[in-house]
Amino acid sequence: MKETSIKKNFILSTLYQILTLVTPLITAPYISRVLGADGIGIYSYSYSVVSYFLIFAALGTASYGAREIARNRKDEQVRSKLFWEIEILTIITSCISLLIWLILTAFTKDYKLYFLILSLNLISTMLDISWFYTGLEQMKYTVRQNSIFKILGVIALLVFIKDSNDVAKYTLIMTLTTLLGTASMWIYLPKFLVKINFKKIKIKIHLKETLIYFIPTIATSMYTMLDKTLIGLITKENSQNGYYEQATKIINMCKSVTFMSLNSVLGARISYLYAEKKFEEIKTRISTSIDYILFMGIGIFFGLIGVSDRFVPMFFGNGYDEVIILLKCLSPIIIIIGISNCLGSQYYTPSGRRKQSAKYIIYGACVNLIFNLILIPRFKSFGAVVATIIAEFLITILYIKNSENIVTFKMLFNKGWKKIISGAIMLVFIILIDLFCKNNIIAIIIEVVIGLLVYMAILTIMKDSFIMDFCKKQINNIKNRLKERI
Repeated sequence: MKETSIKKNFILSTLYQILTLVTPLITAPYISRVLGADGIGIYSYSYSVVSYFLIFAALGTASYGAREIARNRKDEQVRSKLFWEIEILTIITSCISLLIWLILTAFTKDYKLYFLILSLNLISTMLDISWFYTGLEQMKYTVRQNSIFKILGVIALLVFIKDSNDVAKYTLIMTLTTLLGTASMWIYLPKFLVKINFKKIKIKIHLKETLIYFIPTIATSMYTMLDKTLIGLITKENSQNGYYEQATKIINMCKSVTFMSLNSVLGARISYLYAEKKFEEIKTRISTSIDYILFMGIGIFFGLIGVSDRFVPMFFGNGYDEVIILLKCLSPIIIIIGISNCLGSQYYTPSGRRKQSAKYIIYGACVNLIFNLILIPRFKSFGAVVATIIAEFLITILYIKNSENIVTFKMLFNKGWKKIISGAIMLVFIILIDLFCKNNIIAIIIEVVIGLLVYMAILTIMKDSFIMDFCKKQINNIKNRLKERI
């Protein structure tokens, strides 16, 4: 099998992340106005409940499967056997989860219709083999299929969602597009698999390893989904979940641009490099990744603080003023999670230290739960935001401290201080523009364009490491192309 270039995979993954960024930009303003904060809150709460069953259904096979396929991708027989062993395990756990979920749903009075529709997500988890293509670094297959159904989903939302009574339709469309996207990936499997003897497959040997991945996944859910569940259970206000959902939606869009495409591509490659024992290359790639994440994360952090007051009411419509403060307070998460996600995807998982990282995630989850229980009754959705920041900050500190100097606090300071100064100056310019420009749309466009130019200009003047390395690479590429033509 021909090895796919990291550059090509990164471009494909980035294009897909841009699509995931653009689709909410198209649908969120419409859906937020049609369904309202209560409707968004109902979907957010319902999905948070089914998420626990989705986690058990997946059982950590996504990360584990991608790593194992990456390590054995050169051997067709081995990787084919591995695929079926891991996939059959996923089918078993998904069926168990689905059965328990349906039993619980049968005894549920509130949200029963939404819970039944969300059952399709468990089937989607059962069929999701994106981890296989990730391990092979064949990103085009996952990107292509998911992109097609994302676009179809956008069209369906705009056509069928008409008023606040269409929450069930909204849930069905969101669920079906995911299911169809995952199911369609099976079309390309024959290209990468060979026949195996199913009598020789062994599922039990993978159970222990997937459980190691499963434990941190449960812990992570404590501060990604449990906060939404607790907001619903404690406040009894769907609108509070609606505000929190909208704030996290913007943050997730920013996270996808900052580091998700990078880590999804490099995670598989670094697993391969660990198998080849190319440790110096691993360090270089992680260092470059951190520089990129700080460049993007710090810029977006200051940018969000600057534009939130105008952006939120313009984007979501009336009735979402509480989202402004939530979004501003959540914005540091982009940098904090960016660093921990980089270390998790590019160091702890590929190097086989998932058990070690699981401990840190569990510590963070416990802290998050404690602060949620203390803060949500008094501060509602804002309390969940504070709890999330505290938990994520703790995890990131533990990740850095125990990364064997792969990433250090000194490295972060050296790579980050110029970016912080540039971001702060950018924020000043955004605030000044905000004072003089009255039209929301025009103001935001000007603020984004001028802010970006100021951020890049100050970094260039200060000779920031990321900008300098980027310019050197581009100059070398141009020189090489000229040499080839000559």
